[in-house]
Amino acid sequence: MVLLLLNYIISIVFTSGPARMTVPYTTFVQQANAGNVKDVTAQSNSIQGDFKKTVTYGTASGTLFQTERPVFAQDNLVALLTQHNVPITATPPGSGSPLLSLLISFGPALLLIGGLLYLSRRMQTTGPGGILGAFGQSRAKLYSPDSGPKTTFADVAGIEEAKQDLAQVVDFLRTPEKYQRLGAQIPHGILLVGPPGTGKTLLARAVAGESNRPFFSLSASEFVEAIVGVGAARVRDLFAKAKAAAPSIIFIDELDAIGRSRASSATFGANDEREQTLNQILTEMDGFTPNQNVVVLAATNRPEVLDPALLRPGRFDRRVTVSPPDRAGREAILKIHTRNLRLAPDVNLDDIAGATAGFVGADLRNIANEAALIAAQKGEDQVTHADFDEAIERSVLGLRRPIVLGPDEKRLIAYHESGHALMGLLVPGADPVKKLTIVPRGLSLGSTYSQPIDDRYNYPESYLRGRITLALGGRAAEEVAYGAVTTGAESDLQQVNQIARSMVARFGMSPKLGPLNLTQPGNGDVAQHFSEETSKLLDEEVRRIVDECHRESVRMLTENRDRLDRLAEAVLKKDTLDTDEIYAATGISKPASSHPVIAPPLPANGSARDGDLAKDEVGSEIRR
Repeated sequence: MVLLLLNYIISIVFTSGPARMTVPYTTFVQQANAGNVKDVTAQSNSIQGDFKKTVTYGTASGTLFQTERPVFAQDNLVALLTQHNVPITATPPGSGSPLLSLLISFGPALLLIGGLLYLSRRMQTTGPGGILGAFGQSRAKLYSPDSGPKTTFADVAGIEEAKQDLAQVVDFLRTPEKYQRLGAQIPHGILLVGPPGTGKTLLARAVAGESNRPFFSLSASEFVEAIVGVGAARVRDLFAKAKAAAPSIIFIDELDAIGRSRASSATFGANDEREQTLNQILTEMDGFTPNQNVVVLAATNRPEVLDPALLRPGRFDRRVTVSPPDRAGREAILKIHTRNLRLAPDVNLDDIAGATAGFVGADLRNIANEAALIAAQKGEDQVTHADFDEAIERSVLGLRRPIVLGPDEKRLIAYHESGHALMGLLVPGADPVKKLTIVPRGLSLGSTYSQPIDDRYNYPESYLRGRITLALGGRAAEEVAYGAVTTGAESDLQQVNQIARSMVARFGMSPKLGPLNLTQPGNGDVAQHFSEETSKLLDEEVRRIVDECHRESVRMLTENRDRLDRLAEAVLKKDTLDTDEIYAATGISKPASSHPVIAPPLPANGSARDGDLAKDEVGSEIRR
């Protein structure tokens, strides 16, 4: 496109000459008869010339003109011009300067060749990127010790085990001679593994800040380009810069973007760009040339897809698991994220930590910021306990929806949610119900919140069955109160299917299938490497568990129909009920609790109707 434009400009500049007025051929003949033509130049049927006096045609006027003689013209133009002593000049078609013709014909090709030669020369004379030149230079961001405020371990909380695992790396980077005099070598690579938002990137920055060494940071996707070989060139350039600044740290975020197993990837030919990049990383980390005093940190939330050659000793020697924080860890994280907030006296971070089981550091930071935004919107001077309550709800369900529900639909939703809440009180070992609401928020028209008393790491079969029974409480309440079912239990049924299928296929909680795990390693999906008979038996066992829990839910609500009616009427009057109001409406005695009751944690799922289960570890484990 650029070459065509240049060719057009050259043609206009070098061949157009002075601007001429275009006149009809009849006007030209009239001026010739009047003796007003000074001279003419003809090329084929095109005629150019000068008038003796200014001629006006339309909005244009002047003495320079051009016109076209029609091919059917029968007049004797030569005789007419000779009669008036007009000099006639003729040029052959296509004539012109030979140099100009060559320039117009070969100009674009010459420009293209010149551009290619220029790029080739640039590529051959540019640094470590080799023939790829500037394309092969690493895009890693360098954070030097003097570049600005540093992130240290004091800015990281809730992942104390991971911090302790990295303390030795920090000590080596500070005083490498202490280890080298004994012949010890620092691990070449450390892989940070954990769910999104747990603080893997923050932990890597803290290592750089604590060690006070150059820190090269980039995402794995920045290595790969459409041009084959660019990724490998960038890897070489990155490690060359890191070695020049050694002892230093390289941090590669989202390593799975280029580190996927080569056996499972579909590649076409040996020049696959991602595979070349991975091979170069393997060589740089532990190849023929020893890699000294450069520590490679990498983060991923999918370690199961990484190539085995990347995980062997000598490359990523250590795997540091960055897990979601426990209650004490969540409180420590909240202290960091609220240290710049003006908190009201009624804010208890330990209570908030207890109400946010399963939350990671990114979630808690978002809650603290949302609470501050809510307080500022209300015009408050301090962030209160109620602001944190609202922030937790808003981060899960979104803003309140201005939906006006009809009385019949509102009553149906009240019974549905009351069924969940009542089952939370009746099912032994169920997570305590903290709030019941029929106020539409986000994608839900109503919600029942449950808060685990403590962090859970292991779950008995009775607890999982209780989760299924509780999730089916809304559907069962519709059957008991209306004798029919609606679409409101969609998200409940999804949770029920996930839990029941995991019980059978993952946890070996089926007496017919026995202690077998039928899932794919790492992602938890059911693997289809078993027989059709086993698949049929799996479906039958899932159906059996769900049917048994459903019958139990219907039985309990039928026996407690009066409590269900009272709870539904109570929530219809107030729209939202807290723990004490729920117990008062049902007439059930509230058990003693070791932890204060505050805002609810977020639900595991939301739908067009409800979101019922709390976000705790079992939810994330089952969906893992």
